[in-house]
Amino acid sequence: MDFRRRIPSLTALMTLEAVIRRKSFTLAAVELGVTQAAVSRQIAGLEEDLGQPMFVRKHRAIEPTTACLALGASLAQSFSNIADTIEVIRSSEKDVVTIGATVAFSSFWLLPRLAQLRRENAGIQIRVVSQDTRIDLDAGEIDIAIRYGTPPFSDGTVIASQSDVVVPVCSPDYMRTRSSRQLSESDEFIETDVQDRSWLSWTRWMEKTGHSLNVKPSLRFNHYTETIAAARAGQGVALGWRLLVQTFLDDGTLVELDESELVADDHYNVLLPLRMRRTVAADHAAKWLSAALHH
Repeated sequence: MDFRRRIPSLTALMTLEAVIRRKSFTLAAVELGVTQAAVSRQIAGLEEDLGQPMFVRKHRAIEPTTACLALGASLAQSFSNIADTIEVIRSSEKDVVTIGATVAFSSFWLLPRLAQLRRENAGIQIRVVSQDTRIDLDAGEIDIAIRYGTPPFSDGTVIASQSDVVVPVCSPDYMRTRSSRQLSESDEFIETDVQDRSWLSWTRWMEKTGHSLNVKPSLRFNHYTETIAAARAGQGVALGWRLLVQTFLDDGTLVELDESELVADDHYNVLLPLRMRRTVAADHAAKWLSAALHH
């Protein structure tokens, strides 16, 4: 398709967008670094090309026509898309690596390790995308993803996997209020409500570990980060995915309550998109994350 025959001068279109946004020929001229007369000529030429006026000229004011507003909205969106694409291209030259993971994995595992990742990979720039819904690797936004589940995955290649163990955890203060290290129905259970049932519920954990307790959670959260925050604050017992909460076990703000533990069915996977934008920085970051996950 020959756009050049269908689209007026890009200079005129950029001028129109500036006039609409600034609501003034004079202010648009200042922004564009040209004279007001030059702006007027561009608008007049565009109106001649389109065969209709873009503005109603009033005393010391201009009012965009309906057609002008429609064209202006399309121009603003199109110029924004172009600017975003150019920024992505420019960023690719700056060794920016985008890593995608769940909010919990980003907060508990990735964030404490970012400083070391950057120290060992001089010049690398990291962008973290955290979301609990499944990350779409086909969209091209993510260079490396850490996804919990069982391979293979249709949209990416697994380069490293790590299993995890799920154990009950609580704060030292909460532990001191108890007479034993065994769970009981009198405990304050903290539950995470998630749609993805690969994240174990208390009921499922009890079944898999052979406990017969009737669990009635007294606190529920829809983010695992809040569940762990409540446990660290002494509000009760939470299910601790050891790889995620190891930092808190190490610093003593969490302790393992019951001796029972459950090896999770799925794994954390370092995943590269099938249509990966290969850069030296992304390759180094992927290798570093793979090694760190196994450490």
